[in-house]
Amino acid sequence: MSKISAHLPSSITPFSFISQIAGRIRIVPLLVLLISTVPAWFLTEAIAPQVVRAYTARVDLAIDRLPDENYETVLRRAEAAARASAQRSFDQDILVTDVSIIVSVQNYGAIAPVMTLEVSRPQWRSRPDAQNWATYFKTSRSLLFFENSQDLPKK
Repeated sequence: MSKISAHLPSSITPFSFISQIAGRIRIVPLLVLLISTVPAWFLTEAIAPQVVRAYTARVDLAIDRLPDENYETVLRRAEAAARASAQRSFDQDILVTDVSIIVSVQNYGAIAPVMTLEVSRPQWRSRPDAQNWATYFKTSRSLLFFENSQDLPKK
């Protein structure tokens, strides 16, 4: 002989006190989680602070040759423009660690880079001189027709 019995699922059986306890059990971890996040964040920042996001400022400058101006004078103006641009780049943004400046000159339609200035903030702070950190392009004089400028028409 077999005995037949009906099985009631536990979700149908009313246990009101269990639902009250379950609600409290869910609230307690949530409160612990919310309260502990701020001290945990402070602790991680104290132990391992985030890396500063520094970068290089890149500037392209273009200057025109003035009438009756020789190559050496153009170079001095290029150095002055590069020096002012480097100082301005460091002054405007505190996160800039390096500056890279390319100065190009235009002469009778010909355009060529004459110098680059690449300097870091500590180097610039110790010696803010464009000539010290500049690299000059030797072929710029001939590319800009300064060697044979008497052949070009005057404007």
